[in-house]
Amino acid sequence: MSTEFRQRKPAEYARILWRRKWMILLPTLAISFAVAVVVWRLPNVYQSTTLLTVRPSALSEGIVPQLSEDELTIRINNIAQEVFSRSSLEPLIVNYNLYATERRRGEPMELLVEQMKKKDIQIELNKSRNDITNGFQLSFKTDNPFVAQKVASDLATKYVNAQTKEASQGAMQTQQFIAAQVEQAKAELDGVDKQRLEYMMSHMNSLPNSTTALLQQLAGLYEQQKGLTTEIGRLRDQQAMLNTQLGAAEKNSQMAIENTADDKTDPKTTMAWAELTKQESADEQEIQSMLANGLRPKHPDVVAKKQELAAVQKQKQEMLDDWKEKVEEKKRRLEKFVDPSITTYQTQLQFAQGEVARQEKLLADTQGQIASLQARINSVPSTEVGLSALDREYQTKKATYDDLLQKKNKADLGAAASAAAQGETIAVIDPANLPEKPVAPKRPLLLILGLALGVGVGLLFAAALEVPRLLTIQTVEDARHYTSLPVLVSVPELLTPREERRRKVRRMTLATASVAATVVSVPALALLLKLTHVFEKIGT
Repeated sequence: MSTEFRQRKPAEYARILWRRKWMILLPTLAISFAVAVVVWRLPNVYQSTTLLTVRPSALSEGIVPQLSEDELTIRINNIAQEVFSRSSLEPLIVNYNLYATERRRGEPMELLVEQMKKKDIQIELNKSRNDITNGFQLSFKTDNPFVAQKVASDLATKYVNAQTKEASQGAMQTQQFIAAQVEQAKAELDGVDKQRLEYMMSHMNSLPNSTTALLQQLAGLYEQQKGLTTEIGRLRDQQAMLNTQLGAAEKNSQMAIENTADDKTDPKTTMAWAELTKQESADEQEIQSMLANGLRPKHPDVVAKKQELAAVQKQKQEMLDDWKEKVEEKKRRLEKFVDPSITTYQTQLQFAQGEVARQEKLLADTQGQIASLQARINSVPSTEVGLSALDREYQTKKATYDDLLQKKNKADLGAAASAAAQGETIAVIDPANLPEKPVAPKRPLLLILGLALGVGVGLLFAAALEVPRLLTIQTVEDARHYTSLPVLVSVPELLTPREERRRKVRRMTLATASVAATVVSVPALALLLKLTHVFEKIGT
């Protein structure tokens, strides 16, 4: 028949704790001192903050259209993605020597950029000034107050520049779209105008004789206009071809750089990598064999073999990191060389652009002359119904063209306003401050955590020894409970004087060894905590 476990009274647990007080106290002191040493040596972290706001356009809405809140939010989100991209944050890390310790440890730049973006840079809506409702605070923290101020200031500048660039690009795209619409409307208007001319030329007998020479002259101007238009089209085709060739040359140059830079011996193809891989497989199989044979994961042999496996894996990672750094270094050297063909294409492209501008000026002059002749011809009365219909179609096309032309003028004004920073802009209200006091680490909290950890470890050690004893008969109460028999007499432990002296010597020796182990473990624990960077992650 089974007997239930005897529940202990609080006084019994108190006696157990008192009996194991040194086993609890010594780990508590060792861990607390080690944590205190590590915490007080943690570098101070300073945070610099700058306040930015979105200013509305300085021009009236009739001149430059205002963005809606949704459009403004989308634009700011796009700006944030550009500011916090790797290409934007990596130069800051290099220029200001940020995360020097992590970089010396060989941590990849991707992780450092991610840490900077998600942990060290903070953005929150403005709550410090009631007079600013559409502002946000941008903060950056690091171990140097001057560097924190400079990086926060640079990030704010990137926001301002990125917003200006975004606004300029948006206005430029609108301008290009409206310009294309204007060109299409102008082409349709010219087509109707040409139909009118052809119709008038086909009915020359019904026109006054004085208009014949004007029509011939106008036809010559149209031929000249056609030739100029053809030439401009050819030049634009040439320009497009040069752009294509230039892009292909730049792409080929970049591909050549990539291929040349990648022409490095991959460490994975070397004998050293094969040996390390073989060693890694052997270590993993040996660990699995140890575990299968009944060894616990914390067994010294298993731990030693895991450390050996970790060392092999670290060597492999170092070989990969060294290979990647060499590839990037060669790529940077190759990018400094300029392909002569690219320069040639760029020169030819500039010449073609200048020739297009010259031909367009000649075309504009010809169109001016055509307009002058048309004004004179239109003054001649005509009774033909077909000509009236063409006139009405012409007016419709002309109205469409004029409307698009007005929109083009507004788009040009918007582009000019964006270029002159007269539209919606992000402005720095409060420049980045120079922090005087650190914001981290929170040393009192970390010391309390260290003390709690020490007490917990001490209680764990005490429980490891006392829990097995709780499952055995140790006292008279245990004998009564588990045997259900009365205890008639109990005999205390009787020791001879010699045994008493031996017990005292053993206790003194054990106490001395425990104190010595505690003293020795303090620097070891401090070194372990420092290498694991636990409190650096918690405290900051």
